[in-house]
Amino acid sequence: MKRTLLAVLGAISLSACAQAPEADATGTPLKAPVVSSPMLPATPEPAEGTPEARALAAVRTLNPNLQPEQIGAAPLPGFREVIVSGQVVYVSDDGRYMFLPGQGGALYDTVSERSLSEASLAGLRRDLLKTIPASERIVFAPANPKYTVTVFTDVECGYCRRLHSEIAEYNQQGIAIEYLAFPRMGIGSEDYNKMVAVWCASDRKQALTDAKAEKSVPEHDCKNTVSMQYNIGQRAGLTGTPMILTEDGTQVGGYVPPAALRETLDKLAAEKAEPAAVGNAAPGGNAAAGG
Repeated sequence: MKRTLLAVLGAISLSACAQAPEADATGTPLKAPVVSSPMLPATPEPAEGTPEARALAAVRTLNPNLQPEQIGAAPLPGFREVIVSGQVVYVSDDGRYMFLPGQGGALYDTVSERSLSEASLAGLRRDLLKTIPASERIVFAPANPKYTVTVFTDVECGYCRRLHSEIAEYNQQGIAIEYLAFPRMGIGSEDYNKMVAVWCASDRKQALTDAKAEKSVPEHDCKNTVSMQYNIGQRAGLTGTPMILTEDGTQVGGYVPPAALRETLDKLAAEKAEPAAVGNAAPGGNAAAGG
């Protein structure tokens, strides 16, 4: 979750290929003008024990090297407004909660170090994924997978290609990959047509592997669910590919290397098991029953 928040703040890359940029009437992508500006002095450290100091400490739970440009009163009571890496973050005066508005934003609890928004989003994603038949997924799985993840993918995305080139390593880590289509350039694009050809191929796994290796896949059209998968990806909040989702709908990437993904999935499983273990513990510990 920290990686996602840092990506929103512009502090790191989520290792994902973005959707197609806006274009002009001729289809040429619009480019922002390059503007140079002088370096500004760093914001002074706020006085210890103040709401501003707690806000700064909260932001730095994500990354101790983050340097805000501005900290001040927020337009809503009980919060400070922090501007960091060109993004606005609202932090509760006690420093516990951070709210990142806008696309990809979240309400983050700095004590439990989790997104309070993610649970709702995960539930939505889980329900959306259930609407896609298993027969419409392209699956690469080991014999007895420990975990199964859904990956929204695009055949032309560099990070998607990198992930697929390591598919055997994911399987060796006990991870099954279930691919869904998300042509980043949009429905009707050349990218979309390539993905339709993959999903209409008699051997989808080989066709997907060939397409990601820039090999020719015979054009073929059929009744398919590529558009449906694309629309579900948008409704699930996808902003770039690959997007990796756990079975309960939690987003764990962006591109994540095989060993790191296994580590993340193990951690999530342990966190989920911990409350259950506490709830099942008998009051008073393990004292033996008297006779």
